[in-house]
This record gives sequence, structure tokens and C-alpha cells, in this order.
Amino acid sequence: MAAAQLRVVMPIEFSTSIGFSDAIREGGSRLLNPKNDCRFLQRKKIRWSFYSLFANTNYACVVQETEKDLKFPIYSSMVANPVGEVAISSEQKVYDVVLKQAALVEQQLRRKTAIEVNTDMVVPGTVYLLKEAYDRCGQVCAEYAKTFYLGTLLMTPERRRAIWAIYVWCRRTDELVDGPNASHITPSALDRWEARLEDVFAGQPYDMLDAALSDTVVNFPVDIQPFKDMIEGMRMDLKKSRYKNFDELYLYCYYVAGTVGLMSVPVMGIAPESHATTESVYNAALALGIANQLTNILRDVGEDATRGRVYLPQDELADAGLSDEDIFNGKVTDRWRNFMKNQIRRARMFFMEAEKGVSELSQASRWPVSASLLLYRQILDEIEANDYNNFTKRAYVSKAKKLIALPVAFGRSLIRPSRKKLALVKP
Repeated sequence: MAAAQLRVVMPIEFSTSIGFSDAIREGGSRLLNPKNDCRFLQRKKIRWSFYSLFANTNYACVVQETEKDLKFPIYSSMVANPVGEVAISSEQKVYDVVLKQAALVEQQLRRKTAIEVNTDMVVPGTVYLLKEAYDRCGQVCAEYAKTFYLGTLLMTPERRRAIWAIYVWCRRTDELVDGPNASHITPSALDRWEARLEDVFAGQPYDMLDAALSDTVVNFPVDIQPFKDMIEGMRMDLKKSRYKNFDELYLYCYYVAGTVGLMSVPVMGIAPESHATTESVYNAALALGIANQLTNILRDVGEDATRGRVYLPQDELADAGLSDEDIFNGKVTDRWRNFMKNQIRRARMFFMEAEKGVSELSQASRWPVSASLLLYRQILDEIEANDYNNFTKRAYVSKAKKLIALPVAFGRSLIRPSRKKLALVKP
């Protein structure tokens, strides 16, 4: 289940114009041109919030409650194959990426104590174009993530522009498999999109929006791996519509959502007085991404079923006495209610892990992250209010509840980082 929907139409200096998805599907390339223009056509409202959180917390998939209290495993374990070889769990695979990202940030911090834009690296004559590119990214964020956008205005100009650039790239990536041209997207098209990503990181942007991201990765220690992993999640959506267990589902959630947190860690920043380790900061970002994607999945069960997709652990469905047919029939039964209670409980546990670290953020970054967390978690409350009918009723947070949540989030953003250094629990 992909995350967001946005169509970006980009006229090019040829005899005709093609859409964003068409450009990727058909290949081709072009350089940043002062005459290029980008128009954003309003489509269906977003189906996900921007995921970012950085905290001092335990590994996102380690349960703090005893396993006997759970009716399902919140974490996956090391498993053995028939010949006795131990396979690495999805959490361990993701954790290896976390360590790499943390090392990159720590290396950058050893070089300088604060992130500053290096204006000497800006190519002469492109300053105006970069400003326009960032402004367009801001317009997309303002249109499709209003609450988060308002919060980004509290950040320093450099940080908020970088967050906008990352946000837009994620939306465009998701658009490839969840947009109006999704039926025409092939694995080869995603390969071309990944090659284009490598060009962006090499300082060779394809268009103005790419230029914003290219400038961002110059000024912040952002690594390419989470971006590539998100594209891998899009590949999964092309070929996979069932998940045997939570281990498989966890990896998918990391690909399409947890990656966003890892992308944005270097940009959001950690409070100078925080005692959080870099690894724990990345783990909290990962926890929020996983929590939000699990919430997406639970909210959209009925919508996904119409496309023949079931993003729920097959083994847990079977243990609850349910099958795909029960989902396609869309009938709320006691078995379904009990199953949903357990799924919601797991999502909330991930939110709890993520929430612990809001205060570890830099002061200017806490409010938008706190607001995003509070609002998205309320979707789970709405599913319960709908008597677990996520087949025909869409859970959404009303405007009134959103308005109430904003000052609450602001109040929580004033909490200072903990002076106590917490240990990081590894898988």
C-alpha cells in the first residue's frame, strides 16, 4: 500500500509535454532549465502524514511488556531454515541501515558542531532557480500536509526547505505506483527512477524539484540508502499483495514509511542538550514511521480489498479464525473485532516508543513532529469509534479534534530533553 498521491506535470523543451509518471515510464532525461515549469494538479487528499521523529529510545521493535501479555509478537525473531541456517530477521536488516545512517551523522558532527549551508558550493546563476525550486516544494507540502507545513515554518529556513524537498521526493516516488498512471509503471520504470536518484545525489538534477533535493544532500549528511529502500518498497507493491507474517510486513513498513524518518534525521536536528545516542534517535524515527504505516494499513483495509490487496499478517489472520474471504466480504464480526484490537494495540506500542523522543528534537522541530504523531494516532481511536468497521467506513480525524490537538502538541514541544542517557536495546 503506497502512501501518498500527487501528480506532477512537467512541460519539457520538446515538441510536446509529458507527465511525471510518463517521463519515468518512458525514460529520457533533461537538465535543470530556467524555462522549466511545474504545475501541481490537485488530486485526492493525502493518505499519510510526514513521518519524522528522533529520540532517545529503545529499538523500535523491542517490547517492554512481557511476551505472555501479548496475543501476537510485536517483533520478529531470528528464524532457522530447513537446513539449520539462521536467517536474519527484518528488524536486523533495518537495524544495519540505522547504524550506517547514524555513523554518517556522527561523522558529520565531528567535522562541525552545527549544520550550515555552504553557499560556496552553489553554482553561480542558480541561486534564484534553487529558491524557486524550494518554494515549489513548499507549495506541495502546504497543499497536502497543512498541519505539518505550518509546523515547519517554525524551523530555520535551511531546515524547513530541506524537509520540503524530501517530502516532495517521497510523494513523487509513491505516485509512481499509486497514481493515475500506476497501471503503466513497470520494474524498469522504477529502475530508471533509481538511476535518476543517483544522479540527484551526484549533483545532476533532472528538473527543478530534483534540484532542491540535490542541494539538500549537499548541505546535510543525508545518505542515499533510505531513498533507495523506499523505491524497493514500490517494487514490492508491484509484485506482492500478501504478507505471510509480521516480519514481512515490518520490512514493507520500513521501506515505504520508516525510511522517511531516516531521511529526515539529519535535517530535523537533535537538541544540543539531549543525551540521546545517535542510534536511538534513528530508532525513534523508525518507530514513528512503522506506527504510521501500520495505522494506514488498518484504516485502509476496505479500500485495499477492492484492489485485491491484504496488508495484514496472514498467520495472525489464521490464528484469529479469519481469512482473505472474510475481508473481501467486509463483515464486522467478533473475531474481526478481536483481531483489530490486537493490531491496534501493536500500532500504539510503536507510537509509544516514538513519543518518548519528541523532547530530544531541536526546539524548532518538536511541534510539527508532535502534532503529526498526535493526529495520526487518533486515527486508531476513530477505527474503534466506528466499531472496527474499516471495510465501509473511513476513519478520519475531524477538524475540531485537529484544532484541539495543535495546542496540546505545542505544549508537549516545550518539554526539554531528558538529562538521563537511556541505553539502546539492540535486536
